[in-house]
Amino acid sequence: MNRTTLSLIVGVTALAAVTGFASVTTPDGSGTNTARAAERLPVERSGLLCPAPSTSDLAETTYTSFTPVTEGAQGKGQAELLNAEGNEEREGKAPKPVLEPGKPGTPVTGERSGDDSPALIGTAEGAFASGWTVQETTEVTAGSGRGLAGVNCAAADTEFWFPGAGTAENRTDYVHLTNPDDSAAVVDIELYGKKGLLESTAGEGITVPPHSSEPILLSTLVSEEETDLTVHVNVRGGRVGAAVQALDDELGGDWLAAAAEPAGSLVMPGIPKDATEVRLVAFTPGGTDADLKVRLATPTGLITPAGNETLRVKSGMTTALDLGDITRGEAGSLVLTPTSQAVPVVAAVRVVRGKGDAQETAFVPAANPVGTRATAVGNTAKGTTLSLTAPDGTAKVKVTASAGSEGGEAASETFTIKAGTTQDVELPVPDGLKGTYALTVEPASAATPVYASRTLSAKTNGVPAFTVQTLPDDRGTVSVPDADQDLTILQR
Repeated sequence: MNRTTLSLIVGVTALAAVTGFASVTTPDGSGTNTARAAERLPVERSGLLCPAPSTSDLAETTYTSFTPVTEGAQGKGQAELLNAEGNEEREGKAPKPVLEPGKPGTPVTGERSGDDSPALIGTAEGAFASGWTVQETTEVTAGSGRGLAGVNCAAADTEFWFPGAGTAENRTDYVHLTNPDDSAAVVDIELYGKKGLLESTAGEGITVPPHSSEPILLSTLVSEEETDLTVHVNVRGGRVGAAVQALDDELGGDWLAAAAEPAGSLVMPGIPKDATEVRLVAFTPGGTDADLKVRLATPTGLITPAGNETLRVKSGMTTALDLGDITRGEAGSLVLTPTSQAVPVVAAVRVVRGKGDAQETAFVPAANPVGTRATAVGNTAKGTTLSLTAPDGTAKVKVTASAGSEGGEAASETFTIKAGTTQDVELPVPDGLKGTYALTVEPASAATPVYASRTLSAKTNGVPAFTVQTLPDDRGTVSVPDADQDLTILQR
């Protein structure tokens, strides 16, 4: 039982003790639990962490913040992004926000230049909290990792998996750890290669001071050069935000976001249709090997790539599979399912676009379903692709484009995604769009899982630069038990 589950049980038990919301006796005395179904309500506070964007003095970074309009959200509130380590705080001054959102329903942008931009710690309250989403997008015109890099600023947690990192000669990969709390966090970093766990003590007991961020260069933790690594970040004390910055001397680079938790079946949605190289990296943390079916969800249905029908992932070892230009000009999502026994696996794909000296890299980690609603920000009128896939059944999905950051009116459209297919949908564009806009994705029913990703593309000195972000549920609502007040319990 993990810490989150235990905390929820304790919290609900305490709520029952104070309010008496969970009646255990029916009117006929049968003793049946008559607690009413929980109601989903907008969250009232949320936090996000953005890693330091780049070590290049050629970097141009844009932050975009957006909160979708949510029925039932409080009418007031605020949101702000602050430097994780600010001179103002050390000098006793009130810290100046990097970005302050204007109002729900309209995105706000801020910009930073060069290599001195720190990690950011963000909080949102009231009407700004429900579904609050921040995107960090950086363009680097030359040098290692040149191209477009993007990452969704994420909430703090206690465990992360990153299949697809590397310590090969041409790679410079960092894992960024950001601590939003008032006390230090203690973190262990484990690296798994093709032969298993790599021997290292340097990754044990890493201390991340309060309100700070630490970039850890993976090649300083181990001596081995590994093309494919799985990074496991385990927080012993406190909590952190974590993301891997993967930089390649020849193939550009991007952020590798944490993969979905280990599961028997996985989906990596929205592999760009013009991908020239696709490399699947998988790892199973349990004590049993995993045998997986490998399929591609295309616009016409699920297909099995010839010669790569199955994949065996040995326990505790990182396994890679080259799939070449598997999408062949069509939208596609990689779907992994067990051949027989389900064994928990984590996975991601590394995607390359372009040829020769004009190549760029991005990552698509295994994703969680959209759930109730997902949000992607920083979209532009050109160069934005939204991919939707429904591997298990036909689904209807409403897509809404918000007002622009500098003007325009919101627009919506509903799409039908047939079972087993992936669609790059024709996006609704805000009327009179100026600036960037946000996309919200809302499946008609959570009973049929829908997976989504958004790709941003741009030409950078002739290189087809791009970055891909998967779109899990934006955590805009939380299940709250329907409570009945019973003050007599205080007299017992």
